[in-house]
Amino acid sequence: MTGVEDVNHTTGPGAEHAEAAERLARALAELGTPVPVDVAPLGTRDAFAADAHREPGADPAAVGIRLYGRHALVGPLPGRRGCGHCLARRWQAVRSVALREALELGGPTRAAGASPHLTPFAITALAGLVAARLDGGGPPDTVHGLVQLCDLRTLGVRHYPLVADPECPRCGRRVPDTAEAATLELRPTPKRRPDSFRVRDIASYDLPVEPYANPVCGALGPSVVYDVSSTSTSATIGCFSLRSGDYLRETFWGGHADSFAESARIGVLEGLERYAGMRPRARAAAVRESLTTLREHGEALVDPRACGLYSADFHHANPHVRPFTPDRTIPWVWGYSLRDRRPVLVPEVLTYYHTPGLENRFVQESSNGCASGGALEEAVYFGLMEVIERDAFLLAWYGRAELPEIDVRGSNRRATRHMVDRLEMYGYEARFFDTRITFPVPVVTGVAERYDGGPGRMCFGAGAGLDPEAALAGALCEIATDAVNLPGRTERDESRLRAMAADFHEVRALHDHPLAYGVPEMGVHAEFLLGAPGAPRPPRRSMADLYGGGAAPAPSSDLRTDLLACVDAVTAHGFDVVVVDQTMPQQRELGLTTVSVLVPGLLPIDFGWTRQRALGMPRLRTALREAGMREHDLTDGDLNPAPHPFP
Repeated sequence: MTGVEDVNHTTGPGAEHAEAAERLARALAELGTPVPVDVAPLGTRDAFAADAHREPGADPAAVGIRLYGRHALVGPLPGRRGCGHCLARRWQAVRSVALREALELGGPTRAAGASPHLTPFAITALAGLVAARLDGGGPPDTVHGLVQLCDLRTLGVRHYPLVADPECPRCGRRVPDTAEAATLELRPTPKRRPDSFRVRDIASYDLPVEPYANPVCGALGPSVVYDVSSTSTSATIGCFSLRSGDYLRETFWGGHADSFAESARIGVLEGLERYAGMRPRARAAAVRESLTTLREHGEALVDPRACGLYSADFHHANPHVRPFTPDRTIPWVWGYSLRDRRPVLVPEVLTYYHTPGLENRFVQESSNGCASGGALEEAVYFGLMEVIERDAFLLAWYGRAELPEIDVRGSNRRATRHMVDRLEMYGYEARFFDTRITFPVPVVTGVAERYDGGPGRMCFGAGAGLDPEAALAGALCEIATDAVNLPGRTERDESRLRAMAADFHEVRALHDHPLAYGVPEMGVHAEFLLGAPGAPRPPRRSMADLYGGGAAPAPSSDLRTDLLACVDAVTAHGFDVVVVDQTMPQQRELGLTTVSVLVPGLLPIDFGWTRQRALGMPRLRTALREAGMREHDLTDGDLNPAPHPFP
C-alpha cells in the first residue's frame, strides 16, 4: 500500500503514549487543573471492529487526546455528548479509501518510530488548551460534543462539532425492536397552509452543516460541495461511505434549492434520512426465522415475494446472492400496517437497505419510500408519495403508456414558469405528463428534452403529492438540476455511455440509468411518451382540466386527513401500507422522524438492468388494463425493452 508509514507514523511504541499522558498530567497539575488524561493514537486499529471499544484507557472521567501525525484531537470532554470511541469511529469514516482499506481489511501497517511532534512545548500547549476548555473557554457547548484539533507543528487550533454515533458500542443506547414499540398513532397535524405538506419551515430546524460535514469527524462525510457551475439551481452535494463486505459503498446526499444555504440544509436532512435508513441504528432486529415458521405461528408479516424478487437468470449469473425461499431463515424487523392497524414483521433487507450481513441479502433495496419530516404524519406522507410516484413511473415507462401532456405555461407558480423559461435558454424544452395510473393521487413525470437532439438528449424526473402544482415542481426541480450538466457529462463519458446504449447489461448502477439517456440514439425508447422528432403532438391540457372537479383528492388543513385520504386510496385497491420507524436518537432531538414506507405489490425501483424486479411482477402486466388504459394485459413483447431513466 502506498504510504504505509502514514497509517502508523504517530504511534511508535505503546509506551510513548503512556509517557505523553504522564507529561500532560504533570503540566495540567502545574496549571492547577489536575485531571486524568487518556492519550491514544488514531489510525492504528479498526475502530469499527467488534472489540475496538474494549481497548484500555476508557476512563469516563479522563479527557481524551487522540494523536495522528501532527494532529492532536482534544475531546469530547467528560460528561458531554459522544465519547472517545465515537470520535475514533467518526474520524475513521472520513479518512481516505487507502487508509480505510488498510485498517478495515488488514493492510500491512507498522510503526515508523516515535512522533517528532510531542515536544515539551507542544505538551505545554496541549495542557493549556485542555485547561482553558475545562475552564469554559472556546466555543459554547451545543447539542453536540466538541472536538478541538491542535496542529502540533503550528499550534493552530480549530473546533469541530462531534455528533454522537448511535451505533457506538461504548455509549450508544439501542432499544429493543418489539411489536409494541412499532405501534404507531396518527394524530391531528395542522398545516401551515393547505398547499404546504411540511409542518415546519426548513429554516426552523437546528441544522448547521458543520457537525455533519467536516474533515475531522463529519457524521455525513468530510465536506459539502457547492456547485457554483450550476446555472439552474444552487445545488450542494455531500457523500459518506459504509463498508459492504470488501468494498466501500458511497452514498450521496444533497439539495437543489434557490440558495446554497437552503440547499445545504436540505442536503443534511437527506443525508440523515439515508444514514438512518441504511441500517438499523436505534433498534436491532430481534427476530430471525423463516417465513414458513412465522406463518405457522400466526405472525402477521410482509411476504418478500409480493415486493418482487430477482430473476433466475440473475441468480445464475450471481451465485453469491442466494435466492429467497420460504424456508430460509432471515432477520425481520417490526413495522406497522396502517390498513390493518397492527404490527407486522418486515424482512430487514426490504427496509434497511445497507444492513450488515451480505449473506442475508436476497435483493438490494434502495431508499425508495424512506422519508423524513417534522412529524410522523409528514414523514409517512412523503414516504408514501415516493412509493406511489416510482410505481407510476415504472408502469408508464415499461408499459409504454400514453400520458396526457400538461400545459406548464398555465401553472399558477411563478417560480415554475421562470424555471421552464430558464431551461429553454439552455436549449431544453421542459415537458410534463400526468402519470396517474391506479390511484387518484397526482403524479407528474418531467422530461427535459434537448431541442437539437444532441448529446445530453434528455433527462427525467418525477413528483407526487395531493397538490398537483407541488408534484409538478418536484419533477421540475430534478430535471432543472440535471439538464444543464448533462451535455458535458455525456461528452466526457461518451464511450462508456454508448456501450450502455449498445448493450443494456452495461447499465449497472444508479447513475447509469439517467446518464444513458444523454446519448442521442436512446431517445427512440421515449418516443411513446414524447413522440418522434418533428411529429405532431396531441394538445396539452391545463392543470384545472386534469386535476379539477374532484379528479384528485383536495388537500385539507390537516396533514393527517391528507395522509389518510392517500392511504385509503391505496388500500381501496387491495394494497397495504406498512411503516417502519427508522428514526435515530439524534434525529428525535432535532424534532425529526424518519420512516420507511412499503406497499407490497407496487413496483419497486431498482438500478442495474439485470436487477429489474418490476419486469417479473404481475402488476406490470395488469395495471394499465385495470386502469382502462389498455384493452388487454401486457405481454413481454409489449414492454419497453430499455432500462428506465429514473434518476
